[in-house]
Amino acid sequence: MQAKDAVGRYGEDVATAWVQRAGWQVLDRNWRCADGELDLVALDGDELVAVEVKTRRSATFGSPAEAVTARKLARLRRLTARWLREHDVRPASVRVDVLAIVLPRAGRAQVEHLAGVV
Repeated sequence: MQAKDAVGRYGEDVATAWVQRAGWQVLDRNWRCADGELDLVALDGDELVAVEVKTRRSATFGSPAEAVTARKLARLRRLTARWLREHDVRPASVRVDVLAIVLPRAGRAQVEHLAGVV
């Protein structure tokens, strides 16, 4: 596994643990279809949350969240709609969140949660 893939996988592990500690129910992880992938799908109460996880080793070149562009958000919304069509889940509402994770050389991962990204 390449270093970049390992960083991404570790970031998704951190994100999953963060979501679970927040009391959310993880429904899917790394859900894939022909159109792309959702990193995490979870329920925050009765609200479905599609979570995009962005992980970097440092914030030298900005926050990992800055990598989530308008085009990426549009794709995430389409993927979330497809996920809902393919699963028997009827949430009260739906949102897209970003978990931006920075992995410093020492210490704990730093998690920034951006809720309801539009």
